[in-house]
Amino acid sequence: MNGNTCIRLFADQAQIMACQVKLKTAQKAFSSLSAVLSLAGNEVRLKIMYLLEEENELCPCDLSDILGMTIPAISQHLKKLKDGGIVQTRKEGQTVFYSLVKEFLPTLNPFFTHINSETLKTEVP
Repeated sequence: MNGNTCIRLFADQAQIMACQVKLKTAQKAFSSLSAVLSLAGNEVRLKIMYLLEEENELCPCDLSDILGMTIPAISQHLKKLKDGGIVQTRKEGQTVFYSLVKEFLPTLNPFFTHINSETLKTEVP
């Protein structure tokens, strides 16, 4: 059976074309969201992004202490986030501070809102 074989009787060509136009128009947004989600798909990186959103900026040592991981392990995750354009750096003396690139906050905020709402449900009053 051919992969394009379909049993429908009528193909709504207008709908198909409209959907293709929508996808083409939103291609940049799909690429951006896909990049963010692929990086956020790792639990440690998602936690790092969450912490950076909550605290505005942190250094690798802070993240190491908070997450109970080695600085080299944290640095590897930060490098991936930086290479992906999700985080930016600011240097103060010998210390490098990481923060989220603001353009990604609208994409990430619904996930962080979900995390915060789940946290509130599990807290003991």
